[in-house]
Order: sequence, then structure tokens, then C-alpha cells
Amino acid sequence: MTPRSVQGDPDAEDLDVEEVLALVKENPADGPPAPERPRQRQDHGHGHHRATPWPEARAAAARAGRGPGTRRTPAEVPLDAALGLTLAAPLTALTDLPSFDTSAMDGWAVAGPGPWDVRESGVLAGHAEPAPLTDGEAVRIATGARVPPDTTAVLRSEHGRGDDKGRLHADRDLPHGQDIRPRGQECRSGDQLLPVGTLVTPAVLGLAAAAGYDTVTAVPRPRAEVLILGDELLTEGLPHDGLIRDALGPMLPPWLRALGAEVTTVRRLGDDAEALHKALAYSEAEVIVTTGGTAAGPVDHVHPTLRRLNAELLVDGVKVRPGHPMLLARLKENQHLVGLPGNPLAAVSGLLTLAEPLLRTLAARPAPEPYTLPLRDAAHGHPYDTRLVPVVLRGDHAVPLHYNGPAMLRGMAAADALAVVPPGGIAAGQEAELLDLPWASSGIGVCFT
Repeated sequence: MTPRSVQGDPDAEDLDVEEVLALVKENPADGPPAPERPRQRQDHGHGHHRATPWPEARAAAARAGRGPGTRRTPAEVPLDAALGLTLAAPLTALTDLPSFDTSAMDGWAVAGPGPWDVRESGVLAGHAEPAPLTDGEAVRIATGARVPPDTTAVLRSEHGRGDDKGRLHADRDLPHGQDIRPRGQECRSGDQLLPVGTLVTPAVLGLAAAAGYDTVTAVPRPRAEVLILGDELLTEGLPHDGLIRDALGPMLPPWLRALGAEVTTVRRLGDDAEALHKALAYSEAEVIVTTGGTAAGPVDHVHPTLRRLNAELLVDGVKVRPGHPMLLARLKENQHLVGLPGNPLAAVSGLLTLAEPLLRTLAARPAPEPYTLPLRDAAHGHPYDTRLVPVVLRGDHAVPLHYNGPAMLRGMAAADALAVVPPGGIAAGQEAELLDLPWASSGIGVCFT
């Protein structure tokens, strides 16, 4: 079994902000470097022979986020808005930690060997420096309080006892420096705590605050817009008269946020070619995600609209099931479109195949290293295409789930990951590469919303 991990870069601290965006350049999760593909001819038919193999499609999406026009200006972000961003400058300590000698326990600060005479007033956290102790003297002290000058140790409350003369005794040896957190124990002012390229987690926010920061310098989230296409979609109530509920409108925005995007707009355009053209022509988002309309039917307007805008198709169909009609296009130097199929599970496939590598690279997040688990049950494969199959993780095995058709979300809603099933399938007991879901791997993706 190959364990999960996140690939790091030991030289990350030497990178400047532009190099942050190249952290994933040679990452195996995106496949080997490939030469720039020539601009595809503007023939938007859907012959299956033109589809891109699944690993190459993911690599192409990651490369698209590293183009010259995609580099983005770092920003000073308040701590309460920085969760999920990537550091664009090293986190350097602005103070010693701790910034003064503190007590690690409730008890007594003591000077010299015991027994000790105890001062009447105690020392609490948050107060100014107390008066020095003299040999044979002790003072009550709280955890986190400043240790008086000339203190030799802190005696824990449970390890001290008083005698009938009011003196304090220790019931065990008390080494010099016991339970004192010395100034600078964790770091000194100016120490580098975290390098460029670090993902801002809750623990990073805590460390930044402790080190004196109110803001951090980070790569801002790429702005994303979602365009829901299709006249047949309802936003409420039960399906009726050939109309169906829109599953992607509620699902895509939080999923895209978990992948690192700032979702600025969700618009419903129906099957309106002119509305789609106007939306794409005037959008200011860095990533536009459309749902449906990527095939070649009478109301599938995505390809004709891209041709009208002279967009560059980077991926036009992927050899993956479900979701093979997905596409990736460059509208402008700093603007890309991810065209998702309209079927819900097929759209999920498109998210993980094209949107995730693109957004990850734009947000300068490191790529997760691939990992594998054996499948408990066989997973049937397509003769020629990769299949993405929802699975749950049970111990050291992954269990394929039923209800995994292109239009179904029942299996996906229960899944921990998607298994990558190569052409021909995987037998029971064989290892399969797994794609984690952001909320299943660590729960942190959900926090990023």
C-alpha cells in the first residue's frame, strides 16, 4: 500500500512568488513535462479518436495554469481570510517565542533549594514582570505567567506541600529550570518558520498569530464563475413534465471553493447561444466552469461559441468514463474555460480531471502525491478509456460502490475517493490509484468555504 502524503519541495524557501506557481511543475501527479501542444484546428466535432488520454488531460490542465499570463500578484490577507491560501512569502518570526520566560504549569516559582517562604500575592498570566525572587523564596504562579527574575524552577501544585510554619516543601527532586519555558525556546525573532509555498492550515494561522502577524502574504484564490446551461433544469420542487432538478448548481460552488477557487458568480443561462456568448465574452473570471452543452447536439452551444470567440482548445474530449465530452479551452492569456458534461457524475469526473489541476496550479498549491490501495472487489473497465469509480475506504482496502452511472450521484455521495480504473479493469485484490475528495482526505477542504 502506498500511503497518502503531500509532496514538498526542500528548496521552497529559496523561491520567489513567481516560482511558487512552478512548485508543481515537475510533480508526478501531473505526468511528465510535455511540449506545448499545437493549437487545435477549430473543428469542434466529437470523433472519439481526438480525445485526450486521461493522464495527459490532467497534465495539460496543470500546465495551463502555468502560462505567462496566469501569474498573479500576491496579496496581504488578514488571518481570518487566509485559510486555504498558499504563502507567497516566507513566514518569519517577528518576535521570540515565547517572548519572555513563562511558567509551563500551575504551581510555585521558587528560588534556590527548599523549603521556601511563600509570598502572599501570586503571579498571573497577562501581568507585568513580577519582582525578583530571593533564595529561599517562592510565589504562586499560573500557567503562562511571566516567571520572576532569579527563579530557578517551577514546582507543580501537585508536587508541593506546606508545613505547620507555612513553608513550602517539594515531595520530589526539582531540577534547575523545571517547567520553565525559556524565552526563544520555539524560535528567535527573524527565524524562518515556514517557506514560500506552504498551504495555510488552521495550525499555520495559529503560528502566524503567535509569531506576531495580523496578515500573511499569500497567493489569492483564482476567481471562478459557474454557468449552468440547459432549459430542462428546475431550481426547486419535484421533477415534472420532462423537467429535472439541477444537481450541479448546488454542488459545484462549494466543490470549487474546496479546490481553492473564489466563486464569484453562479448564473443560469438555459440553452441560449447568445447569452452564453455574451457571458463568456464579458466575464472577468480567471476560470469559467460551464455545465452541459459540450457534445454536438442541436442545443449544445459550447463548441460553436468557443469557435466564435476564437478560443484555443487545449483538451477536446478525454478518454475517461464517465465524462468523456469534457473540455478545456483558453479564452484569453489569463482566462480558461472548463466545460463539464451535464450528467452529474460525469461533471464530477470533469472537475477532478480538468478543474482540480488547473485551480491547484493557479492557487500555487502543491499536488498531492498519488497513492494506491487494493480493491476489495473487481472494478470493470472500459475497453479503451479510463474509468473513475466511487469507492469507500475500509481498512487497507477500497470498496467500489454501486450507482456509478454518469447521471447518478448516489454512489458519489457516499464515497471517500474515486478509483482510477485503467482500460480493461482491475481484479479484486489489485492496487488502484485513488483520487481523494477534499472533504474526505482531511476535512480541511470543507473549512475553506
